[in-house]
Amino acid sequence: MKISFELSDKDLRYFRQVLQKVRKGRNAANEGKILGEARALLDEVKDTDAPSFVKGRIGQLGKLIDMLEDADWRLEGADRKRVLNALAYFADPDDLIPDKVPGLGYLDDAIMVELVVQDLKHEIEAFDAFVEFRKQKRKEKKATAESLDKRRVSLQGRMRRRRRGDRERHSRQRGKSPISLF
Repeated sequence: MKISFELSDKDLRYFRQVLQKVRKGRNAANEGKILGEARALLDEVKDTDAPSFVKGRIGQLGKLIDMLEDADWRLEGADRKRVLNALAYFADPDDLIPDKVPGLGYLDDAIMVELVVQDLKHEIEAFDAFVEFRKQKRKEKKATAESLDKRRVSLQGRMRRRRRGDRERHSRQRGKSPISLF
């Protein structure tokens, strides 16, 4: 059986409001707890018979965790806080649909991951480019701390410019302040 559904703008606003509420109630400074609970959710979903859509979306949390834990990437300051705030929802034991509900328990988590991935697309693109660059440099045996630092700084700058550009475009299109999850 295949079930599909479409979220309206109203539905998406609701999910974004829930995510913002959870984010405000969580302390992103407790990074270890947030990362641990997000990692636990990843492991938990792997061991279930959740639909592949759900498993695929929840699996994307791994990249966000990797982004924060990668010593070479060194995501810091407001950029780091954005990713931690995104992960805070997944550390909340009282999410919209209890995870124990068979077949549906992780659906709200999958929807939230999709929203988070959309909002953090520039961070994810920059991190992916950095990981690929590092992999190539290591393969060529030319990966130096200096070359990695230079590429990291460049990619993180591009990430911020693109995020800022998206906000400015959104603001001009709507004629008001852009909405961002984080």
